[in-house]
Amino acid sequence: MPAITVDDLTLLDRLPPVDPALRQRRVRSVTVAPHGLEGEGFPVRRAFAGADLTDLDPFIHMDQMGEVEYAPGEPKGTPWHPHRGFETVTYMIDGIFEHQDSNGGGGVITNGDTQWMTAGAGILHIERPPEHLVASGGLFHGLQLWVNLPRTQKWAPPRYQDLRAREVALLASPDAGALVRVIAGEIAGHRGPGDTYTPMTMVHATVSPGARLELPWRPDFNALAYVLAGFGTVGVERHPVATGQLAVFGPGDAVRLEAARTQESRSPALEVLLLGGRPIREPVAWYGPFVMNTRDELIQAFEDYQAGRLGTIPAAHHTPDHVVESTPQPDRLQPDPELGTSPDRE
Repeated sequence: MPAITVDDLTLLDRLPPVDPALRQRRVRSVTVAPHGLEGEGFPVRRAFAGADLTDLDPFIHMDQMGEVEYAPGEPKGTPWHPHRGFETVTYMIDGIFEHQDSNGGGGVITNGDTQWMTAGAGILHIERPPEHLVASGGLFHGLQLWVNLPRTQKWAPPRYQDLRAREVALLASPDAGALVRVIAGEIAGHRGPGDTYTPMTMVHATVSPGARLELPWRPDFNALAYVLAGFGTVGVERHPVATGQLAVFGPGDAVRLEAARTQESRSPALEVLLLGGRPIREPVAWYGPFVMNTRDELIQAFEDYQAGRLGTIPAAHHTPDHVVESTPQPDRLQPDPELGTSPDRE
């Protein structure tokens, strides 16, 4: 699981030890992500399934895409589809993904890159593996997170952020037993590159076997820990967690993770995505690709999409821009090159 890493953690800036006076958050619930299929059929884990939506606020939905080793011809993506009312965050850990939207945004992300798309008032987009990956197959692993927008910002103009892995703030725990990647928000004064409408923090932590990671956490944010790979414990009560499990923390000022001393060879460390955000505490009306506040707004979103008001799919280059017709021709006898005569020589 490369994402972005360093050869020597001791060379990174160190996070300060967590003040013992801070109140450690206890674990409120642990749920297991069920498996499913998304888009054209790529496998996902539904990370938030079973969790209380009020505990997730401002987050709506998250899929762990893969980890899967595709054979040639197997990689799949999603066709063109609309969004309104929230932001999508696609974080690529292994493999390559292409993105394109009707607002002119897009690009290619690979190990440790992030695409942050604000759907806002409405946008169309598509995500897919590049053609060369479809041809060759290969490892694919990432996640997509949906972040809700408050009522006043659901109609913001769409925008796109291309966050390269090298822009992420890289930090080490006080004993250099854990690598902390700050993608958005702030940890102990270190900010990630993501510019968010909804105040939030997004961190990918790699905790070495037997090591502990403690982070200060804003008391006005919720706190979620999703295990991407490996085994360990969460919270002061050391609740056991493993790949595909989501831990929801209660109130407090700090969070704690600890990696098991023994890990599987395919997952040599505990890999965790930590999320926190300021709850919006507004009604949520969610159906398919739209996240709004009321049922009427959902109906309006579907009507706007059908009327083409959420954008249009960009034209594909080098294809006809007019109707092309062909008229079948009767079979014609061709000369036989070996005989040098016409086949109707008789």
